[in-house]
Amino acid sequence: MLIEVLKSKIHRAVITEANLNYVGSITIDEDLMDAANLIQNEKVQVVNVNNGERLETYIIKGKRGSGVICMNGPAARLVAVGDIVIIISYATMDFEEAKQHTPIAVFPKEGNKL
Repeated sequence: MLIEVLKSKIHRAVITEANLNYVGSITIDEDLMDAANLIQNEKVQVVNVNNGERLETYIIKGKRGSGVICMNGPAARLVAVGDIVIIISYATMDFEEAKQHTPIAVFPKEGNKL
């Protein structure tokens, strides 16, 4: 049996930009991506702590060390600069494997720095 479990998350990052005119996605500082074991084009769920919105999108790499967290495309309407978000990645794995799995949690400091 396969189940979906938490793979990793970036907990309480701050939205630095919202770009309505981009085609879609969320731009994430590559340092944060590496720390959370995330890759470009990976599907993620984004939960906005400020307003309760939840959405799914995919990742594009942001400039390393920039602290950028930019919601792009139509989803930009669901956030405001300064909102706190949780970026969540899931993985599908065998039930027994999942029992041994330890998710990664990244807790950014001010400026979305590690």
